[in-house]
Amino acid sequence: MALSDYIHTFGQHLLQLHGERVHKIALDVGFTCPNRDGVKGIGGCTFCNNSSFSPNGRQPRPMETQLDSGRNAIAKRTRAKKYLAYFQAYTNTYADVTELDALYRQALTHHDIMGLSIGTRPDCVSPQVLDLLADYRAQGRIVWLELGLQSSFDETLQRVNRGHGLKEYRDVTIAARRRGIPVCAHLILGLPGEGKDHYHATLDRVLEIGVDGLKLHPLHVVKHTVLANQWRRGEYQPLTRGAYIRHAADLIERTPEDIIYHRVTGTAAKDILLAPEWCSQKWNVLNGIERELARRGHRQGQFAGISWINEEIPDAA
Repeated sequence: MALSDYIHTFGQHLLQLHGERVHKIALDVGFTCPNRDGVKGIGGCTFCNNSSFSPNGRQPRPMETQLDSGRNAIAKRTRAKKYLAYFQAYTNTYADVTELDALYRQALTHHDIMGLSIGTRPDCVSPQVLDLLADYRAQGRIVWLELGLQSSFDETLQRVNRGHGLKEYRDVTIAARRRGIPVCAHLILGLPGEGKDHYHATLDRVLEIGVDGLKLHPLHVVKHTVLANQWRRGEYQPLTRGAYIRHAADLIERTPEDIIYHRVTGTAAKDILLAPEWCSQKWNVLNGIERELARRGHRQGQFAGISWINEEIPDAA
């Protein structure tokens, strides 16, 4: 058995839809973030050292070089010949729409790039950007809007200096899906002050708003972050591997079968990872989630439609 036997994975979704493997190539094209450049704040989220999310660091190579490098890396693992340009690092809608159009089109000029996956914040997606993405969709391109929500609790988002709340996520998600743009929500397990009830309440709220895809990430502590200092002082304790696997399996069971899981774990490079150590072991965690679902005899959607509401946890604003 494979993980895709238990979960509706993005890779299998693309394979079934297009008849061949389609892989993402992660790109860093030099965007920043309003939570770092002073528009909303300085320093970014308390957990953010973007080297942990971007394979290309903070001195981006030319897009053509990144695409070639991505193709070569993927070729060593699979036989894929088609790709999505994944604008991943920082906030990839944080620019004038004309500049965005030029960057996106630069990627789309490649014959083997079938579409775009745009990672961004929910407070940085204007109606003009949504219209642009909808236009690409109308041209037959694959387009996904990936929104970093992380938690549906405004108190949590304030605690990690996120700079937006649930309302911004709700508004842009509804607007995007009305235009036919599929939305993938990023959720983090293990945020300071949160536990099992928070994770399930966040999933319930995301499902109620409407969503097409999900990404689950464990919160990891990386160098040169506020979270790293909190961890060193004993103010933050990350999830254990076993706890993360159990929580992820719980959420997967409650997710409707038609929703696509783009990712069910996240990793950080060993040279910047401080804790937990298991966050450097992608396949160890993926195999653990697969084994946990197999042990339970459950798969995605097993308990879909069953709400998880605990009135004792604080509601989002």
